[in-house]
Amino acid sequence: MHLDFTVAWRFLPILLQASLMTIALFVLSQVLGTIAAFFVALARMSPRAWLRRPALIYIWVVRGTPLLLHLFFVYYAAPAFGITLDAFPALMLPVVLLFGIYGGVMTPTEGAAAAAAYALLASALIYRSISLKQLYMILLSSAKSTTSVGMLIAGALVFNYVVTIENVPLSVQHFITGFQLTPIGYLLLVNAILLVLGCLLEGTTILLVIVPILIPTAKALGIDLV
Repeated sequence: MHLDFTVAWRFLPILLQASLMTIALFVLSQVLGTIAAFFVALARMSPRAWLRRPALIYIWVVRGTPLLLHLFFVYYAAPAFGITLDAFPALMLPVVLLFGIYGGVMTPTEGAAAAAAYALLASALIYRSISLKQLYMILLSSAKSTTSVGMLIAGALVFNYVVTIENVPLSVQHFITGFQLTPIGYLLLVNAILLVLGCLLEGTTILLVIVPILIPTAKALGIDLV
């Protein structure tokens, strides 16, 4: 098994940026947690009962009760005192999405699926704003869109197979290099072609059918594909 470390080296700036963000979040959480713990500890050791007793109660409650009980209190008991967190589940949607992507837990595509699943669960279980009939119509519309895109991809894969067997990319390479285009001129030509095709075809179809035909010519002209 051959390990290609050039991929890691190529994306090293992005990895370093993600690492810096992780370190920054870790440091921030440690600083805030240390400050809060410091003041709670001072209140715990205070000779004044009005400071010491609330700190003792806070420590006893946090240490002696499970986290699930805290969540139940926040969602069910706190509203009785006028404290509501109605917008909190919706506000957690970008947190789930960005943390999953920048934290390296999931890819952007997986992050979009996770965000969609989270939005569905939040709207159905927490906000209760979707009925079974509405859920059925949403799933039906999503299935129709997915089917249409899937059929396009299937047709594109078949066409791509024929293009590969007939060695069309090499023929296109010889045809375009015959005009003696510079890399800048070739990129301008590709942009014009993609602009026209983008008005007629799906982006996925263009990626699967047109891009493999244009790549050999780009390599022959010394254009960096990254």
